[in-house]
Amino acid sequence: MLNKSPLWKTLLVIFVVAIGALYASPNLYGEDPAVQISGLRGVEADATTLDTIKSQLDQQQVGFSSIALEQGQVLVRFKNTENQLKARDLLDDSLGGKYSVALNLTPATPEWLAGIGGTPMKRGLDLSGGVSFTMEVNMNEAIVKAQDGMVGDFRSDLRNEKIRYRSVKKSTNGIDIQFRNAEDLAQATSYLKRRNRDLLFTENEETLTLSATMSEQKLKEIREYALQQNITIIRNRVNELGVAEPLVQRQGQKNIIIELPGVQDTAKAKEILNATATIEFRMVDQESDLGNALNGRVPASSQLLYDRDGRPTLVKKRIMLTGDHIVDAGSSFDEYSRPQVNITLDSPGGSKFSNATKNNIGKPMATVFIEYKPTERKDSEGNTIFEKHEEIISVATIQARLGKSFRITGAGSQQEAHNLALLLRAGALIAPIQIVEERTVGPSLGAENVELGFQAIVGGFALVFIFMLIYYRAFGVVANLALGANLILIVGVMSMIPGATLTLPGMAGIVLTVGMAVDANVLIFERIREELREGKSVQQAIHQGYDAAFSTILDANITTLIAAIILYAVGTGPIKGFAITLSIGIVTSMFTAIVGTRTVVNAVWGGKRLDKLSI
Repeated sequence: MLNKSPLWKTLLVIFVVAIGALYASPNLYGEDPAVQISGLRGVEADATTLDTIKSQLDQQQVGFSSIALEQGQVLVRFKNTENQLKARDLLDDSLGGKYSVALNLTPATPEWLAGIGGTPMKRGLDLSGGVSFTMEVNMNEAIVKAQDGMVGDFRSDLRNEKIRYRSVKKSTNGIDIQFRNAEDLAQATSYLKRRNRDLLFTENEETLTLSATMSEQKLKEIREYALQQNITIIRNRVNELGVAEPLVQRQGQKNIIIELPGVQDTAKAKEILNATATIEFRMVDQESDLGNALNGRVPASSQLLYDRDGRPTLVKKRIMLTGDHIVDAGSSFDEYSRPQVNITLDSPGGSKFSNATKNNIGKPMATVFIEYKPTERKDSEGNTIFEKHEEIISVATIQARLGKSFRITGAGSQQEAHNLALLLRAGALIAPIQIVEERTVGPSLGAENVELGFQAIVGGFALVFIFMLIYYRAFGVVANLALGANLILIVGVMSMIPGATLTLPGMAGIVLTVGMAVDANVLIFERIREELREGKSVQQAIHQGYDAAFSTILDANITTLIAAIILYAVGTGPIKGFAITLSIGIVTSMFTAIVGTRTVVNAVWGGKRLDKLSI
């Protein structure tokens, strides 16, 4: 019999819509302002931490709705943002550097619903408020750092092979190595060419110099590596800040976009993200006279550095270890209640540091803090020139052979030790970065965007609803039911996908899918009208209307879906948000407009002897 849907298809439609409605329902409960307290590396929040936080809030009479220990984090919910901000300031001061205290908006979803994975849609920066940075990687500094590494590698390689040389130094385009005789030059050329196939070597027999320059492929690799590693390191730092749903992604050849929803302390965010700090360990030069160095006669193998109090120290240029080998760092106090940073190295770093310290027991070693700071000067390509600032954190005597784990002191305050530990464990940036654009969205503006976007969706839905009801009468009611189910499914699917984030352009995508969903029904209903005008029976007209319009609807939606996928692949934040909602809306509208309405039409009019239709 024409236009009779099997029971399984009807149940399938009901099941899909019901599941969509279930997972869309968490968005009705809203969000509570909250403070999230989580332990930093090596520290985990526990029941004692929870009791401490609770007693401090009670003592300061800061009211809260609930407090709970969840997955090693303490979550405190509040009824208003005023108490939330008070609690954040109080806990940030009292908990020291062992915990990260972050503002958060926590879903007020019932426990039974959260237990089955029900969560509200995640909102982007433009809807929840926060800060966005566009940061530019200084590629020239990346190349300079690569040259510095090559200088050290060449010296080590030549010493290991017992090839004598006069000097190894940087040149404009690469590295120049000068030798004592032609035999050493030939031996070094043969050896270094085998070990460095991505470099171009040129011999000058008159000056006994071997020049190594980077190929274009090598330069490209350095720039790509600098960008990718900086993105990875910035992601680590963002995670240390405790930001929920951050976005860190590349833009073009040297830019990085960072979006931090909910962040209000932009000064702290910029300090952590923009820092290029690392440390180096060097031996103190005890053979040379410090007085001569202060008068300008610094030995070629040494460097005069100062600590934060202006005290000078003469240190060797040779680096024993750099911060690149640090895999973990945490702040604490030593036996004299002074702040210290506990450092753990990777296996190569531990081996290297062990070999460097075994022959220097009883001698002083300096810990050098290095930071690149932007200047007002620009290079020929318009990039900001960074200056290297070096400061001695501490000078300590090596008491024993050091390995993978050790500690350093002299960081100043506990907060400075905490920030240094954060930067060291997150990693030093491969190349300095600078903020070229900063955009802040306040919480009130985010809430206003949500309200305006919601009004646009409701307004668009209402206008389409009225039009379909007037123009297609009873079949318009069916189309409107499908339209409502489509919105429910979009919200439900967006809530179920972990990586999906609703943005203001994403709301525009939902409004667009409302029009696209009803467009499919218009094609079907107009085809049914044509069949009726040609004298077909009601049942034949319904059957032919759906069958004939299907291919047209499918073609139109597939081409739009391809465009949405391309937008998602090549676009950034807001464009991706639009592409996600558009893609989901295309799939759900196909289901509701074709399968959903066909099921309802078959249930109401299918298999009956009818002379006319309310269409």
